[in-house]
Amino acid sequence: MIIPAIDLIDGHVVRLYQGDYEQKTQYELDPVDVVHDYADQGATWLHIVDLTGAKDTSKRQLSLIKSMVDTKRMQFQAGGGIRSEEEVAQLLEIGVSRVVIGSLAVKQPELVKSWVEKYGPEHIVLALDINISDSGEKLIATHGWQENSGVALEGLLEDFAKVGAKHVLCTDISRDGTLQGANTELYQEMAARFPHVSWQASGGIGSIADIEALKPTNVGGVILGRALLEGKFTVKEAIACWQNA
Repeated sequence: MIIPAIDLIDGHVVRLYQGDYEQKTQYELDPVDVVHDYADQGATWLHIVDLTGAKDTSKRQLSLIKSMVDTKRMQFQAGGGIRSEEEVAQLLEIGVSRVVIGSLAVKQPELVKSWVEKYGPEHIVLALDINISDSGEKLIATHGWQENSGVALEGLLEDFAKVGAKHVLCTDISRDGTLQGANTELYQEMAARFPHVSWQASGGIGSIADIEALKPTNVGGVILGRALLEGKFTVKEAIACWQNA
């Protein structure tokens, strides 16, 4: 499945390079218009990152996200620095289908596992951003990639498998925002090792060929951000490529 992504700061559509707020590109697009545009092209899911809320949870852009969800044009997964159950409940209440949880899954796994059990695996996406060491270790980074947790991807997933976690958005940080292609070896290995997980590939996808390269990996979804905003290809073209298996 092709999943377009939209990053929001103070109501504006933006992109950050390598998660850095200082390296921000702002696009003159209305987020609700983007929903209609992507839906018109055939998208059935949208990935929303609330970067304002990630920095300051008191400023979470709930009204904007609700206006996007209220279009009823597609389904939505949303996150950005989720730190409390209240925030999970708020997003689900306004109609978001899946809440995306990142650093907290590493810092407080027991808490997040309890949410998976309470709200159901269908409604939680674990967003795990990884740095791959020279020796091949897949170590999860936290806090907007500023910290290396020392926690290995495989160990965390084995832990979360106990509560049936099934949606994982995995980003190879070294590829993010580079348009140099996704880490296909990573997804192939992870999908084979954790077949119960629906993997979402993210980071580095800059061409239709990069989408084509992900087909044999058995990922469940492909997150597309910068490439769409910069017109490298359209949502429609991406979906046509993905479905032409």
